[in-house]
Amino acid sequence: MNDSGARPARVLRQFRQVFNSVKTHFQQVEKKAGIGGAQIWALSVIRARPRIGVNDLSRAMDIHQSTASNLVRALVASEMIVAEKSRSDRRSVQLRILPAGSRVLRRAPGPLAGVLPEALERLDARTLARLERDLARLIALLRADERGAGIPLADM
Repeated sequence: MNDSGARPARVLRQFRQVFNSVKTHFQQVEKKAGIGGAQIWALSVIRARPRIGVNDLSRAMDIHQSTASNLVRALVASEMIVAEKSRSDRRSVQLRILPAGSRVLRRAPGPLAGVLPEALERLDARTLARLERDLARLIALLRADERGAGIPLADM
């Protein structure tokens, strides 16, 4: 096989390595913490930003608002967070971590946001810009559904 035929296979293997690293991390998180990676990430954001609202949580995690609402609902049901009505705006809620949520976070292996977001944060601006352009071209060729961008990798 010439290089032009071997290159797509090599790049495919690289994608597999990335996906398997992400998958392995989330499996370790779930095994040690007892809850999924997206819930761990949400808990860590709520701990870092007490009284955060659901909309701000969705922005902080770069996920769809309905996905953030589902995470919050599960964490409230598990008694890891509490959702309290805002004193200034009774329509909105403010989230606060409870002791059970803090205990789960102590058990969870880091990085709490996941290995891929942490690795992307460590890339220099030039590399990240090139990666963004190249992935945009790949996404266009795949005709990928934009809605998929708002789903945490831990939930895939």
